[in-house]
Amino acid sequence: MKKHLKRFSLIIALLALVIITTNIIVINSARENTYNSVKTIPKNNVGLILGANKYVSNGYINLYYKYRLEAAIELYKAKKVDYLIISGDNSRKDYDEPNMFKEDLIKNGIPEDKIYLDFAGFRTLDSVVRAKAIFGQENITIISQEFHNQRAIYLAKKHHINAVAYNAKNVSKRLRLKTNLREYLAKTKAVLDVIFNKKPKFLGEKIRIPHV
Repeated sequence: MKKHLKRFSLIIALLALVIITTNIIVINSARENTYNSVKTIPKNNVGLILGANKYVSNGYINLYYKYRLEAAIELYKAKKVDYLIISGDNSRKDYDEPNMFKEDLIKNGIPEDKIYLDFAGFRTLDSVVRAKAIFGQENITIISQEFHNQRAIYLAKKHHINAVAYNAKNVSKRLRLKTNLREYLAKTKAVLDVIFNKKPKFLGEKIRIPHV
């Protein structure tokens, strides 16, 4: 029994070490590439909005969505991006993250011809890699919350994309507890995906975005 407990404790300790180490790697990789102010962030031709569901289970607006939308509008109106790619999940007919964002961006004054939709952004890896592989962008501004941007920047660097990120406002500590716990594992998975050369689920035909 003691042998089994010792072995189990060793496995748990090793897993904890892997999670801590990979999280440090991802966070450090993004340290110089995330911004909280539109005044200091460099300009890029394209901003990449990482998708989120507009609503949570109780029917209220998802604050992650709301704050990403606001950040994208702020960047565009500050002329720090000329176009926006909305990359999200559209794996079901009744679930369409990109068009949710598109409708709200247009309502807030973003011209429709400045918006491109990526319906195969099932994961952050897919969204980042497809920005280059499908939309031809080697320099992008990623738009999400800081914890998410760190992971996206790490993946961008590993796929030879020059990326900066604009940090959307985060939700309250109480509301983000579950997300924070999940993010520890997501950062570990991002490192493993790079090690094992994980590819996006779909690629497809290239889409040209003009350069202003």
